[in-house]
Amino acid sequence: MKNIINWKLFFILLVACVGSSMLIIPYSLALTSSEIKITVFILLAQVLQSSVMFALVVFLGLLLSKKIGMGAPLLQNILEGKNQSKEFKSIVVPSIALGILAGALILLFNFPFTKLIPELQNMELPVIPAWKGFLASFYGGIAEEVLLRLFLVSLLAWITFKIKKDKNGNATVFGIWLSIIVAAIIFGIGHLPATAKIFNLTGLVVARAIVLNGIGGIIFGWLYWKKGLEAAMLSHFSTDIVLHVITPFVTSLFS
Repeated sequence: MKNIINWKLFFILLVACVGSSMLIIPYSLALTSSEIKITVFILLAQVLQSSVMFALVVFLGLLLSKKIGMGAPLLQNILEGKNQSKEFKSIVVPSIALGILAGALILLFNFPFTKLIPELQNMELPVIPAWKGFLASFYGGIAEEVLLRLFLVSLLAWITFKIKKDKNGNATVFGIWLSIIVAAIIFGIGHLPATAKIFNLTGLVVARAIVLNGIGGIIFGWLYWKKGLEAAMLSHFSTDIVLHVITPFVTSLFS
């Protein structure tokens, strides 16, 4: 049981997930135009809920990713005392570049949906301060990546690995790509309950949720597979900066 996972890495990721869950609260309240005051009780309830959920997610994610040769290699090696400065520098530029690309593609693909869905054309979104969008970006970059890539992609890839292995006894490329795509689709579907409170769930609305969220999901999933969880986190964070900080700021300049 001692070596089943890296417990130092477990606690680092757990604290990071719970912490990022706190940081998104101001953005969430602003997005819903809620006047609920953030009390000590609310914060404690959020910490407890997040701690329980992410403890399970991080544990299973580290366990399953280890079985299929994925995970968080940079953090793992740093905790083992290995110098990872070159490895870190090697992922920074491509991860940020792909994150910016994902943000740009999401904005681009949103245009045709805006034209086709009347509710989007007439919808007035609340003006959210850039600092709240910045804080919320940590949730996407950390918590969502742990949930969707470290846990969900690893789980799906492990299932495909159990069904079929390649000639070297590893998960097949098809199985990994299938896992990445399915996780991206599930992420899009996961936004539908919140979307249903604003729009009728027509085919176009469902397609928009899946396509826009799937763009990032596929890019981050590929990075997780090829470069590790850290690269996916950095890329997702960069995408959210584009969507929740830069885009609202630029839009405000022309409004």
